[in-house]
Amino acid sequence: MAVSPIANTECVSPSFPVDVYSTCVQSLDHDSASYLERVIDVSRWSEEAGCKGMLIYTDNSIVDPWFVAQMTLLHTKSLLPLVAVQPIYMHPYWLAKKVTSLAYLHRRQVALNMLAGGFKNDLIALNDSTPHDRRYARMVEYTHIFTRLLQGKTVSFHGEFYTVEALSLKPALPPELYPLILSSGSSDAGLAAAREIQATAVQYPAPPGEFKAPDGDGQYGLRVGIVARNDAETAWEIALARFPEDRRGALTHELAMKVSDSQWHQQLSARPKAEGRTTYWLGPFQHSKSNCPYLVGDYSQVAGELAKYMKAGFQTIILDIPPTREELEHIGGVFRLATRMAGNEAQ
Repeated sequence: MAVSPIANTECVSPSFPVDVYSTCVQSLDHDSASYLERVIDVSRWSEEAGCKGMLIYTDNSIVDPWFVAQMTLLHTKSLLPLVAVQPIYMHPYWLAKKVTSLAYLHRRQVALNMLAGGFKNDLIALNDSTPHDRRYARMVEYTHIFTRLLQGKTVSFHGEFYTVEALSLKPALPPELYPLILSSGSSDAGLAAAREIQATAVQYPAPPGEFKAPDGDGQYGLRVGIVARNDAETAWEIALARFPEDRRGALTHELAMKVSDSQWHQQLSARPKAEGRTTYWLGPFQHSKSNCPYLVGDYSQVAGELAKYMKAGFQTIILDIPPTREELEHIGGVFRLATRMAGNEAQ
């Protein structure tokens, strides 16, 4: 049995070598009153746990992430809203305007999770037929424009997707509130785009023994859920209760894969279903209950796998939606143990 490492309930500390983000609940899972309350709860839990920020999703079926980011800023002191940015939803100038407006009103920084695409049916509904790799080229142009605006430059740009002439931004953004930028890095096109815009390239990893370690001098992150307890049996009971493996979920996943051109979706879907219980678990993804792999087991098992990712060079980790404040305490214990393990391996 693993010894519990959660006596200290901080999720991370400033001395830890990785940035940890939680994920916000989605509006489609709640009515308006309960959703607002839940956003505030998860924001506060995440900040109290020591997380650097909180990912806020965007797609055609949920509320505008910028309104959610506003609520997060109102109810926390330092947590960064990591706002998903879909270029086809707004002009790059308007994105820059949102960032600088929030900075002006709250004196707070935000982070941006740049998207190249989205659900295929969402793109069709918006009459966006841009091929997969060209969407990354569009994202690069988009990012070049809004980052230059945020840097206080007057921007003239003539590209394949965007053209602006002598465009400037007011109110100006204080340099210390310049946003952190993340983007998908699972495909070759996505990784090349992330490097070009100097964003943290976020991946959906294979198991620690199989994934390809990041190369080059860029910043890298990954998305992974965690369920850990003193003993593996208890962790699996909790994980399966939270994410039951049912036929309906499997069929929903199969249908979603038929209309998705996301390479990370396809990469995870192509993996054979594991026999027996392994620490790396795709059950929630394979049954349409989550968008990322999970690490499940006792504290030492999960921390050992997490330490391998950290030692390989992943400096940012985005967690799944926390169901409770206490779950973040368990996850925090895993990070402290993983950090010690990664440090010992490096010596």
